[in-house]
Amino acid sequence: MNKPIIVEYYTDVLCVWAWISQQRIARLQQALGAEVDIQFRYVDVFGDTQTKMQKQWFDRGLYQGFSEHVRHCANQYPEAQVNPTIWSEVQPTTSTNAHLVLKAIELAYSSQKSSEMALVFRQAFYTNALDISDLNILNQLLIQKNLDATLIKSHIDNGTAIAALMADYQEAKQQALKGSPTYIIDNGRQVLYGNVSYSVLLANVKAHLVSESALT
Repeated sequence: MNKPIIVEYYTDVLCVWAWISQQRIARLQQALGAEVDIQFRYVDVFGDTQTKMQKQWFDRGLYQGFSEHVRHCANQYPEAQVNPTIWSEVQPTTSTNAHLVLKAIELAYSSQKSSEMALVFRQAFYTNALDISDLNILNQLLIQKNLDATLIKSHIDNGTAIAALMADYQEAKQQALKGSPTYIIDNGRQVLYGNVSYSVLLANVKAHLVSESALT
């Protein structure tokens, strides 16, 4: 059997386009199984949301304008439900805490468990309007999923989780990634960015699988 095609999937948990893309990634994993290895990575888009709103949304309604923009984007995708209070009332200060906890989960458990919790965090924000920049809320979500919060925190306390997260952030900068979501296919042979449809994503990954087969 050929080695699986690696897809490095860079997102920010607060990015609406990553929320919209969530089911596409799940469908890709289901369709290709062991032929694809999706590696979840994180990029800093909402590391400082207050500054982001002031710089990018000052003339467009600040948080309220951004909230309307997010809902407009998601309205085209019924599978990506958006609570109307996010950003207008519930205003996370940063995505970094969620990314940090997800890296700690990866170290404490596995990359699979971390990707599962990434969906839980996104659902908590987009569907239930929970402020996932709040470590107390993140801790509650861990407990609800029967994860060992003390074990996870140990990887935050000893610095290994932040080191892993900084590795993602630095790699994203070195590759000059434009934002979230970004798909890096087959160790950099192709980069897809933004609202990439499932059919396009599947076709591109399959093309690389065919290419690899031809070389073996």
